[in-house]
Amino acid sequence: MSTLADQVGHGTFAVMPLFHLIERHVLAAERLHGDDTTIRILAKGKCTTGRIWTYVRDDRPFAGPAPPAAVYYASSDRRGEHPQKHLAAFAGILQADCYNGFEPLFDPQKKVLPITPAFCFAHARRGFFELADIEKKCPGR
Repeated sequence: MSTLADQVGHGTFAVMPLFHLIERHVLAAERLHGDDTTIRILAKGKCTTGRIWTYVRDDRPFAGPAPPAAVYYASSDRRGEHPQKHLAAFAGILQADCYNGFEPLFDPQKKVLPITPAFCFAHARRGFFELADIEKKCPGR
């Protein structure tokens, strides 16, 4: 098993310059979409839940000349320090859900070049559906 782990480590080291080029390209965008998703992490005798953080640059809808790209980071938890570290040098528009870990990135007192939030309509519409459900359950309230 350690031989396989060593090979993965050497392969990761070999492609790290490519990762840094993609990371610089993605974080140089005017607009990013950011999100996280759960992943299972195998630990001794059990699985825990970790996160994959994804930041996507895609200016094709805006007739932008830059090629689309995505950068991924992994963490063992969902603490706000992760996106704050990932996007520390980014200044632009971030479309994301309302996860409070992003909040310090939008605050000019906490970040020299604050990010402009563009919250996700899919998440915003949930509130409207919840209101519609309440109206159905309690008509005339």
